[in-house]
Amino acid sequence: MSDTLMISVSGMRGHVGTDLTPELVARHAAALGSWARAAGRPVVVLGRDARTSGPMFAHAATAGLMSVGCDVIDVGVVPTPTVQLAVEHHHAGAGLILTASHNPIEWNALKLVGPDGVFLDAGAGGAVRALAEAGPPRTGWDGIGTVRHDPDAIARHLDLVLGRPEVDVEAIRRKGFHVALDCVRGAGGGTIPQLLERLGCRVSAINLEQDGRFPRSPEPLPENLGDLGRLVRETGAHIGMAVDPDVDRLALVDETGRPIGEDYTLAFAVRAVLDGCTGGATPQVVVVNLSTSLVVEDAAREHGARFVRAPVGEANVARTMREEGALVGGEGNGGVILPDLHIGRDAPLGVALILHYLARLEGTVSALVAASPRYAIVKAKGPRGPALEPLYAALERRFPDAAADRRDGLRLAWTDRWLHVRPSGTEPIVRLIAEAPTPSDAEALVAAGRELLS
Repeated sequence: MSDTLMISVSGMRGHVGTDLTPELVARHAAALGSWARAAGRPVVVLGRDARTSGPMFAHAATAGLMSVGCDVIDVGVVPTPTVQLAVEHHHAGAGLILTASHNPIEWNALKLVGPDGVFLDAGAGGAVRALAEAGPPRTGWDGIGTVRHDPDAIARHLDLVLGRPEVDVEAIRRKGFHVALDCVRGAGGGTIPQLLERLGCRVSAINLEQDGRFPRSPEPLPENLGDLGRLVRETGAHIGMAVDPDVDRLALVDETGRPIGEDYTLAFAVRAVLDGCTGGATPQVVVVNLSTSLVVEDAAREHGARFVRAPVGEANVARTMREEGALVGGEGNGGVILPDLHIGRDAPLGVALILHYLARLEGTVSALVAASPRYAIVKAKGPRGPALEPLYAALERRFPDAAADRRDGLRLAWTDRWLHVRPSGTEPIVRLIAEAPTPSDAEALVAAGRELLS
């Protein structure tokens, strides 16, 4: 694995034109098609985000799938969760999504989805990779797959979101929210405005063009949302919303133009869902990843829910949610998952749940944040060395009073703070994330990790 080709169980990502090429995409698409065909479902749903390399790779993937006798259902430029739902809708054998999510413009990626609409696990991903390495069996002239287009995938997705009992559409419409929106010139420009209009919102938007030419760093982190904050202030919007290029993550800006951090997306969504529960003998379950903020844990526990953490990665969280029978959950990067809709991060769902929450409570975003316990999160990166085990052991020795979790790197936890050190699955780096009641406390935890990493 080179610095610009990252391979995981559910796909690969890399720099366009160097490690990630049409030949590589076609080969791995053919492998996924062979895997689906061997399971008796020779149909694959293909979708992509708006990156400039998307059309090229879509052609390559289509050819690869057809070459092994697999039929292709092309849904075009759509959110990642739209593809996942389309796999289930069409009873397809797999899904292939061409998106590098929040990575910079020079990247693209393949994300592999199973027939259940969830990203492939280690076993299935390993089987597909083995087929790609061995060379998937190609069909002759009389077995080539077909291609058809599905122009209704987004409309079906939005219908499902608006049909959820957790979303009071009429209450949202009565509020007449004014929403400022930033879609970073990704796939969200063709989806989120439609959703907001159907919810009766007035929309002021930037970066709706779906050309993949990101005007800023595409990850919806607070430091990248300055233009959205200005739009909120200039238009007097009630809230600002930003999605990433493939529309599975949602970040919020309050009515003053201040980004509040992605973890509040999930915290508000969890509150929106749990507020509608009537209780019962068995507590509801909320599942998040190991790097998710304590504000989400607080939201779950205030409603009497059982709180479970899983290793980082949507596939890990999704499968833990299934195993635990979770009602709601996701990842603190703005990814909301509602299993009764589908087990995948879904920004359109997040938009609807947040507006439902605001409509029900009749408060401003800043007031809702102020009413919640406050923590400071500090995130840092470091070079990935040949072995991280010595770092983990040294950190455990330095903090013997912390609860240690080795399921995904090392997470050290106390009652009101934590430090998570792990190798990135999307970049050749080590991530250090800490949360504590004050910025200085969180910085101190990250500094301890950096000191030992150097």
